[in-house]
Amino acid sequence: MTGEELHQLLLTKWGRSYDIQLRRTKGKIFVQVMWKYLEQASFPLSAAEYSQHLEAVSYYLNAWNSAAQVTSYILNTRDRPRLGKAVSISIDPGDRAAEWLLDDL
Repeated sequence: MTGEELHQLLLTKWGRSYDIQLRRTKGKIFVQVMWKYLEQASFPLSAAEYSQHLEAVSYYLNAWNSAAQVTSYILNTRDRPRLGKAVSISIDPGDRAAEWLLDDL
């Protein structure tokens, strides 16, 4: 998956260029489709910055072998991002979890 493919997935599903964030909570990793989107005047990123951000997110998803899982979830969910509520997708980074889930000292 590339950043452009991720962008196209969001546009196909919801018709907007939603922000995507990676979050770690209680030892789990979540992909969150946020309620802000590129087409809003108040969106904090430019189109180029947004594209770079999606490339970075897709890099991690590919490294964790989670791109297919995220794609399937987005295509099949009835949820949609709305003010104050992100669409959260729990992912399993698999055997590489130790590289990403380090305990704070």
